Amino acid sequence: MKLTSDFEHEGMIPEKYTCDGANVAPVLKISDVPKKAKSLALIVDDPDAPVGLWVHWVLYNIPPKTAEIDENNLPKGTTAGMTNFGFTKWGGPCPPDGMHRYYFKLYALDENLKLPYGLNKNQLESVMDGHILEKTELMGKYILKAFQEG
Repeated sequence: MKLTSDFEHEGMIPEKYTCDGANVAPVLKISDVPKKAKSLALIVDDPDAPVGLWVHWVLYNIPPKTAEIDENNLPKGTTAGMTNFGFTKWGGPCPPDGMHRYYFKLYALDENLKLPYGLNKNQLESVMDGHILEKTELMGKYILKAFQEG
């Protein structure tokens, strides 16, 4: 299974996807999903946040035939989960203390888990436990303009 975007794995996330820009979610391209997958789930988090792991986006019940996804193009049936920002939409990178890493983790699941709207990352991971067929990651980095110039 593959997950790609317009930035390279371990490369810099374009400004438009961050608080320095339009703060819109990147378009993610999905390919080579296992044939046995019944649904997909996506978690985007930042392990470098000063308060610990910070969750930027949670999506689940994504149809397995989905080839492309972004916040304005959520496939029918996709359910949004709660982020650490306190809302259920994309919250872009806005690191307060230098360079951070952002992990886009895509999971292929063996069931279409009938889950309610608004689950957080921990709740979703608990329900997914034992149902993950495959996982892939795309990691991007970002540093605020203020730190780049300083």
